[in-house]
Amino acid sequence: MKLLITGFDPFGGEQTNPAIEAVKRLPAVIAGATVVPLEIPTVFGTCAEVVRQAIITERPDVVLSVGQAGGRSALTPERIAINLDDGRIPDNAGFQPVDQPIQPNGPAAYFTQLPVKAMAQAGLPSHVSTTAGTYVCNHIMYQVQHLRATEFPQLQAGFIHIPFLPEQVVQRSGVPSLSLTDDVRGLTAAIRAIVIAHAD
Repeated sequence: MKLLITGFDPFGGEQTNPAIEAVKRLPAVIAGATVVPLEIPTVFGTCAEVVRQAIITERPDVVLSVGQAGGRSALTPERIAINLDDGRIPDNAGFQPVDQPIQPNGPAAYFTQLPVKAMAQAGLPSHVSTTAGTYVCNHIMYQVQHLRATEFPQLQAGFIHIPFLPEQVVQRSGVPSLSLTDDVRGLTAAIRAIVIAHAD
């Protein structure tokens, strides 16, 4: 079994993004499955093109995308992606869509195929989320589901948000964070749950 695990580069003026930092530190093999890390740009459209090429090259069984959710206090596997781009800030290419469909002829939403409740049993703060937002995180979750629906029917895919790192909240009083070590632990546990579910 092979899993493609994607993480976004820094955005919004941040110097780091816990998503790609955690993805880069994942073990190469988890529960007997091969883990392939991939950094993707925080750019609407382009991020999906990068992932599509990686799917063609790597032929993974599962794509799990990881993103930063500043303000959340837990790891949050996402249950659903909606067909809407609405950027509260511009992406890294300066694009800021407002109330635009991701796929004009696509369904209103896609549900993940991943075992989100099992993924949330990470032994540290974690719970299932039913909103991936309307920024690039939701965009990539929806786009990968659309790729599954139109090109790669055997693929399973999903998304998980992780909080800020401690160094990102030094000037943000009262904003929660999670250490990079715990991010890696939590993602490893979530991936293990995916592998176990896939084997059943």
